[in-house]
Amino acid sequence: MKASMSSKGNYLDNACIESFFSHFKTECFYRYRFPTPMEVRKAVEWYITFYNHKRFQKKLINLTPIEFSSKAA
Repeated sequence: MKASMSSKGNYLDNACIESFFSHFKTECFYRYRFPTPMEVRKAVEWYITFYNHKRFQKKLINLTPIEFSSKAA
């Protein structure tokens, strides 16, 4: 397996995932303290579900990613 990465500091190559992690850290990790690794795991699972199914996104015409992809299909 070979990693696919651009030159150092070229964030535009992964803009969508950089955006996700920015929201993820701001809306999940910076707001709460997690006493155990299991709590971190639960928070990650919850946030990914929330992000895909409930959190509307302006760039997706105010739809959730799941709604947007089902309309595109």
